[in-house]
Amino acid sequence: MALKLCSTGLVVEENSSYSFASLLDAILRGIGQVFLQNNSYAGLLFLIGIFYNSILFGFAVLVGTIVSTMTAISFGVNKDQIRAGLFGFNGALVGIALLYFLQPESLTWAYVIFASACSTVAMASAIRLFDVWKMPTLTSPFVLTTLCFLLACARFGRLHSTQILPTAGLPMVITVVDGVVNFSTVVEGLFKGIAQVFFQENAVTGGLFTLGLFISSRRAGVMAILGSLIGLMVAWGLGASEPAIRSGAFGFNSALTAIALGSTLLAFNTASVIYTMIAAVATVIASAALSAALQPLGMPALTLPFVVTVWLFFLGSSLFNKLRN
Repeated sequence: MALKLCSTGLVVEENSSYSFASLLDAILRGIGQVFLQNNSYAGLLFLIGIFYNSILFGFAVLVGTIVSTMTAISFGVNKDQIRAGLFGFNGALVGIALLYFLQPESLTWAYVIFASACSTVAMASAIRLFDVWKMPTLTSPFVLTTLCFLLACARFGRLHSTQILPTAGLPMVITVVDGVVNFSTVVEGLFKGIAQVFFQENAVTGGLFTLGLFISSRRAGVMAILGSLIGLMVAWGLGASEPAIRSGAFGFNSALTAIALGSTLLAFNTASVIYTMIAAVATVIASAALSAALQPLGMPALTLPFVVTVWLFFLGSSLFNKLRN
């Protein structure tokens, strides 16, 4: 089979079998699909950005994506869905999340492999369930799988935490405003907010992610920047601490919301852009609320604020004629 490339990656004949090149393309598209991009060039840049910040996390993403993709192939998932990376991105996020919150020991890697395989089952179930309402699954299989496997660690003494998980307890009623936000905070927070989609607190990594988004879709790139900036500015205006703003903690869910609604799910016009920006602001509130709600369990909100907000705004858009194609 002659190797042919197009604007999104490898061109594969409809009835052809899997080759190394086609599998590599599917894996890169799976990494790209974390940002809702069916583009292997973008996926490659995302992977390079992760390896730039952390070799450990780079391998975690690769292992998670490969395992979840191969699990889907083994059980006979439709080839078009596999080649579009739809059964890779949840495994990518599960792999990096578990290695972010757990010590990288041999047992942890086995745990990651099993969890990544389970994310494929969760994705298949979500597709079947949400197809009834014509709803996108987004990263809900990742959230469900990761929270389940992290909560289970409370009963497994041989899986050791990295101490990054939130401290279990009732959320504070009042948060003290800490630090002074300046231009450096805004610039770093903007790109780190995009990088934090993959748990990477690195502005250069965020810049590589942004470049990958612009290669795939200029609209997605613009929306990612706007979403991250909105998340940062709203958090600043409401009194979030400077270190949290600089780290990008309030930007990544808003960036994903802006990409999903502004460049994928809705028609592109003035009304939809305004609607998307409102959703990005709402995502910041949802992020704070869900983080507080999960704190008694000592669990992170992950991308749950993005998922919940997009579901609500996408369902609501069915009654707004200016937002649909």
